[in-house]
Amino acid sequence: MKHYLETVDAVFAEVGSTAAGLTQAQAEAHLVANGKNKLDQAEKDSMIKRFFGQMKDPMIIILLVAAAISAGMAVVEGAFPTDVIIILTVVIINAVLGVYQESKAEKAIEALQEMSAATSKVLRDGEQASVKSEDLVTGDVIILEAGDAIPADCRIFQSASLKIEEAALTGESFPITKMIDFIEGKDRDAEVPLGDRKNMAYMGSTVAFGRGKAVVVGTGMATEMGKIANAIANAEEGETPLQKKLSQLSKILTWAVVGICVFIFAFDIIYALTNHLSGVGSNWIDFIKSADGAAWQTLFQSIEGHAWLDFFMTAVSLAVAAIPEGLVAVVTIVLSMGVTNMSRKNAIIRKLTAVETLGCAQIICSDKTGTLTQNKMTVTEHYGEDETLLATCMVLCNDAKLGADGKVLGEPTEAALVHYGVKLELSQAALAQTLPRVTEAPFDSGRKMMSTVHGLLLPQDDPDAPPQYAGFVQYTKGGPDVVLGRCTHVLKNGQRVPLTDADRADILAANKALADRALRVLAAAKRDWDAVPTSSEPADLEQELTFIGLTGMIDPVRPEVKSAIEECAGAGIRPVMITGDHKDTAVAIAKELGILEDASHAITGAELDAISEEEFAQRVVEFSVYARVQPEHKTRIVNAWRAKGYITAMTGDGVNDAPSIKSADIGVGMGITGTDVTKNVADMVLADDNFATIVSAVGEGRRIYDNIRKAIQFLLSSNLSEVLGIFTASILQFTLLKPAHLLWINLVTDCFPALALGAEHAEHDIMLRRPRKSTDGVFSGGLGVDSLYQGIVVTFLTLAAFFIGEFMETGHWKFFDISLADGAQGMTMAFFTMSMCEIFHSFNMRSQRSSAVAMFFKGQHNVLLYVAMVASLVATSVVVLWAPVAAFFSFDPINAKEYGVAVALAFSIIPIVEIVKLFQRASAKRKAQ
Repeated sequence: MKHYLETVDAVFAEVGSTAAGLTQAQAEAHLVANGKNKLDQAEKDSMIKRFFGQMKDPMIIILLVAAAISAGMAVVEGAFPTDVIIILTVVIINAVLGVYQESKAEKAIEALQEMSAATSKVLRDGEQASVKSEDLVTGDVIILEAGDAIPADCRIFQSASLKIEEAALTGESFPITKMIDFIEGKDRDAEVPLGDRKNMAYMGSTVAFGRGKAVVVGTGMATEMGKIANAIANAEEGETPLQKKLSQLSKILTWAVVGICVFIFAFDIIYALTNHLSGVGSNWIDFIKSADGAAWQTLFQSIEGHAWLDFFMTAVSLAVAAIPEGLVAVVTIVLSMGVTNMSRKNAIIRKLTAVETLGCAQIICSDKTGTLTQNKMTVTEHYGEDETLLATCMVLCNDAKLGADGKVLGEPTEAALVHYGVKLELSQAALAQTLPRVTEAPFDSGRKMMSTVHGLLLPQDDPDAPPQYAGFVQYTKGGPDVVLGRCTHVLKNGQRVPLTDADRADILAANKALADRALRVLAAAKRDWDAVPTSSEPADLEQELTFIGLTGMIDPVRPEVKSAIEECAGAGIRPVMITGDHKDTAVAIAKELGILEDASHAITGAELDAISEEEFAQRVVEFSVYARVQPEHKTRIVNAWRAKGYITAMTGDGVNDAPSIKSADIGVGMGITGTDVTKNVADMVLADDNFATIVSAVGEGRRIYDNIRKAIQFLLSSNLSEVLGIFTASILQFTLLKPAHLLWINLVTDCFPALALGAEHAEHDIMLRRPRKSTDGVFSGGLGVDSLYQGIVVTFLTLAAFFIGEFMETGHWKFFDISLADGAQGMTMAFFTMSMCEIFHSFNMRSQRSSAVAMFFKGQHNVLLYVAMVASLVATSVVVLWAPVAAFFSFDPINAKEYGVAVALAFSIIPIVEIVKLFQRASAKRKAQ
């Protein structure tokens, strides 16, 4: 049943209750049948399950396989399993760093439960009682008073100026004046937006003013809040762009590793068999023509047992060489560094990958109330010749109270009027002392007015004497149309003169001008009395009034938002406003902020419902403002943008934003005004609720992603050089480097500079670029080509160092001599040169295209990188110079001459890359022209 479309009697009949409420027995029966008024809780993954979930990555699986093979070989040979320990250490560290994801949906549901009232006032057995809100059942009659939290979804059947704050659910800036009649003129098949269901009260909202009674029609997961909780639990969290790119890279590397290992293993076997055939005076063609099963068996038996292990060891070496073991750790730590920087700028990251995702955001779908605006009604315009008198009327004809701390307690519209007086230096307390209220006609939603009568207090010496008044003044405020209808006079030049038709037309024109700007307009009028009115009935007080003026108020935009949106636009990011507020208000705010220029680009939730999914998928780019939307609309909008391939962010603070925030590529919650629900499902929380913080977060996200790409390029070029080196050595039948050597390079030599690259400052044009496309792969922008040629250069320098080392040891050049298989001197030189190459190459990686040398001489320094380079240099030097450590790695310590040759070879990577960058910049300049 759509309870808002039914009469009160029909609703009572449907829930089996009356205005006197349920009996205790009925309530207990309903509780057994329908369960507690609580939201469902989801199961949480254990820490162990999350830990082992990190092992699913194909690269990690290959490392574990490599560790198993190495362990088996260590057992066979009786050797210490150094490689196994190193590999398992890497895997465990990566898994620990990866166990970061929080159970946001579960926390959000817990927060939703906390938002529900702890106890509620209900009628049981015809008497008022206080019961736990979780024990409420459908049919319970609850009593509502100002300040009460609504504990369940209810149909209102009694109201005395009842107003309910629903901003967290609907985005509506104003408390909603409630009614008891059913909503007429609505198609029963059409969905009425929550904000327009004025005879309903929903769980999670709060009574702002007045009192009333309502019957519970929905509890627990059957409430609108329950729908949101369900939407949060069911919202799918897709992979972020970075996760997709790393997964793509992982798959590429996995297949490459498997392919290369199989090829090398097969190559080694074929090479050994070829040598055997050659040794017995045969060849493959003759053998294949004459061989039978026994001959093939004899052929394979010619390979000795240890040779098979050697072949396996070579394949393991290639696996270790091809996998950038430190990549996951480096990316995680670089992201963590970004998180620290962003927290200093009031952007608190709840999910590491959110840093990078925000950097490539193309669409920011933002809630209006509390995000783009201040969620604080403010008088911004007035009409009338005497502003002081206008403000006096609004401050005195007002039930909101200004506290000693400067905060106003009361309904937001009235609070705005009190602040209006403060702005004009009109003290509410001082006015109340000189003009005390003596009688009133309270606000009523039917007549849309409120009147108060104040005595003009005369000064007197005796404070205990009865007050004496010089006269009395009545102030009336309310809707312009109704107040003006009760006016017979108007103030002109300080005089009370008859209200003419021309005056009336001018006032109505001013009212329209303010309303067209989406301002909420209230009119003020006065009436003088010689004595206290004998009747305080509205019909007796509210006539023959003198018109004073109009005030226009609005929930104003945050002062910094307009410039922030302009900067977002400069960065190629499109802001989209989504709100539960009225269309006119939304359009006015959007025009002020520069989100749209033409009102035709705004659409309501009802209009959105009339558009099919297929049509909306095509037209979503047309709309910049969505008004009167419900939670499911927000999720639909976010998903439509994502379906078109746009990286979409969603900002907001209300409960109604939570499902769409979770569905977005990155959800941004507000730390001050945001509900716990929103903050718990958000990827990032703005500690200052400042939309402008998003802009700095975008810049930081782009910087971090740039730096991650630099680290990936650096690590991949290193691993490629290792693969090519091992591959070449395998073909030439000598050992270039062993698994332990490769792990040292990957984890010690490479990791520190790679981490330091994460601290690189942003490049000058970072916020002038268009957002990168989500379809851009890891190797886009020339990264793949750069990694390839740089890896080849390092391979060449490493092989050169190997043969130079052997020449310096033996005095002979033995490029193709298989006797070099145990060339420890050449291996030591190769290891040291490759390590130094990587250290110097990290300097090149400060910018993909700009000259790192020029950056250095311009004073653009990365001190952390310099420290990392020195630390890696010292650690690697210890390995090749200190005999005990060198022996552990099967190295021969090198002398000063060999050390100098290796450093000179390694340093040459800098000028080589600088020259290539020079040609690349020239080519890019020609293309641009």
